[in-house]
Amino acid sequence: MAVINFGGVDENVVTREEFPVSKAQEVLKDETVAVIGYGVQGPGQALNQRDNGINVIVGQRKNSKSWDKAVADGFVEGKDLFEIEEAVEKGTIICYLLSDAAQITLWPTVKKYLTAGKALYFSHGFGITYKERTGIIPPDDIDVILIAPKGSGTSLRRLFVAGKGLNSSYAVFQDATGRAEERAKAMGIAVGSGYLFQTDFKKEVFSDLTGERGTLMGAIQGIFQAQYEVLRSRGHSPSEAFNETVEEATQSLYPLVAENGMDWMYANCSTTAQRGALDWKDKFHDAVKPVFEELYDSVESGEQAQISIDTNSKPDYRESLEVELKALYDSEMWTAGRAVRSLRPENKES
Repeated sequence: MAVINFGGVDENVVTREEFPVSKAQEVLKDETVAVIGYGVQGPGQALNQRDNGINVIVGQRKNSKSWDKAVADGFVEGKDLFEIEEAVEKGTIICYLLSDAAQITLWPTVKKYLTAGKALYFSHGFGITYKERTGIIPPDDIDVILIAPKGSGTSLRRLFVAGKGLNSSYAVFQDATGRAEERAKAMGIAVGSGYLFQTDFKKEVFSDLTGERGTLMGAIQGIFQAQYEVLRSRGHSPSEAFNETVEEATQSLYPLVAENGMDWMYANCSTTAQRGALDWKDKFHDAVKPVFEELYDSVESGEQAQISIDTNSKPDYRESLEVELKALYDSEMWTAGRAVRSLRPENKES
């Protein structure tokens, strides 16, 4: 492992220089990796492994959109595409990439095929961390590992194709074979990670649930909406309000922050922007931090997990979700956003 200093704290990380794809191929040469589920993470992880020379198969319900997508991506029924039960039976490393709700439902079926020496692989610590609520309690004679890419499966695939990598955390919950950590690292490299940093299942799910509800999605949408509404109420047009709230952030500034850091951004903006940002950052920090404390407490207590389990298990969940998502889609801000995006040069017909 390489030791890297993060903000004054030394951490051990696994890089592709010390654990190249060739080493991952060697570790996994006798494995059959079964990717169960072809929805959010499944396609990116399966395709990246296939391109990296790993023996990967896909398990998915037949006659579903996800099955058809796997076929379109070049997986062949009976060769490397199977119904879920058959794929779990054939696999030696089972990548359990279904939604949290689907993992709970399918667990009794999957557990039957988790024979001694196999590895159960997660990309989210939810099922194991809240096992008393989910019922996902693995047999004692298998490895239980985690690779959690810090982004969507779509991003994982795009960066891989571009010759880059999406950073991932890794963890070992149970080491029955003595090879669990080696298997985890090999899988992390095989799915296209930029580098791997160590965590545990509980920390992964606590940080992930906080992030999704916070700066990754929930808080960002709330902040965007608040600023947009203030600008609109003060007489600004939808185009101006959206460009100033979202377009400039996502198309201009956020990519620069990703490349160089916020400290660089502060040092390389106009003095007016610099002064204003420095003056107001602490006010936003002080206003928002109590909300994050409340959010983390709710995650740590299991309240957020129970809300997810209860909501996602309702028979009308999909219908209710569509109503909420349609309200977001139909909102003036994101209607303006579609118009703005259509006017970008790359989206206009020449």
